[in-house]
Amino acid sequence: MSDPILAAIQAAPVHFDREASTDKACALIAEAGRLGADVAAFGESWLPGYPLFAFSAPSATRWRASSSYLAAAVLVPGRETERLCIAARRARIDVVIGIVELDSRTLGTTYATLLFIGRDGTLLGKHRKLKPTFHERTAWGDGDADGLVVYPRSYGRLSGLNCWEHQMMLPGYVLASQGTQVHVAAWPGRELEMAPEPPTALWPRQTLLSRAFASQAAAYVICAAGINRRDDYPEEFRELVTFESNGGSCIIDPRGEIIAGPVVDREVILTAPMSTPLARSAKAAVDIGAHYARPDIFSLSVHRPNR
Repeated sequence: MSDPILAAIQAAPVHFDREASTDKACALIAEAGRLGADVAAFGESWLPGYPLFAFSAPSATRWRASSSYLAAAVLVPGRETERLCIAARRARIDVVIGIVELDSRTLGTTYATLLFIGRDGTLLGKHRKLKPTFHERTAWGDGDADGLVVYPRSYGRLSGLNCWEHQMMLPGYVLASQGTQVHVAAWPGRELEMAPEPPTALWPRQTLLSRAFASQAAAYVICAAGINRRDDYPEEFRELVTFESNGGSCIIDPRGEIIAGPVVDREVILTAPMSTPLARSAKAAVDIGAHYARPDIFSLSVHRPNR
């Protein structure tokens, strides 16, 4: 039996356009399936895009962007999630994709949500980002712990977190304690300051934190980063964009070593094989949820009101 193939899908969404972004996502899922991937991951809030506008000063244009962003958000379940599930089933591939989820009760709040879709087309679950970072808090609401779970798959136990949830430490431990073996670290991408020219890179933490998670959890990590460019934004909102992101996706083994990528400045489906023996040997060396833990000293409780 051949090694499972892990894939990071690095591409620009169609910002503020839910239907067009879904079209593109379905096409990319199909392409990842043709490349032989067993699981493929997109970046944070990929559908329909990261809220670059949220980092600008309040203005009439900023409020219009907020309204348009809310209008483009995705209901779970809904038409878009159904289409993604169909695409996963046709491609026979597991999919983890960042979406902007609309609160179905109030229709007035969005969340940075990771969707987990099985290769049979079932919606396995979702995880809402626990704490939006900085100005993201003006675009997204706080998530919950209901989605801090791993999903048993044919190639191993699958998990995922958004962006700076990897900085928080405790969410990652919750997943490591459940034995995650393949983890999706979803990011908006390697950030570039727009001024001065040429753009300069800011906070290259996505690779550092993703590698740290891989080593600590003894798990493969698909570091899936987005591409968010000013020129891809609707013209009426481009004045609000103060930084861009240019990808930086990579795939990391359970020792924390990069085995594919990182790739910047272009759209790509990055793939790498997963070695099951290596995954097992890494756990044998350090399993922070079991033989490398000290439950007699430390304990962690997780509040899951809806589970």
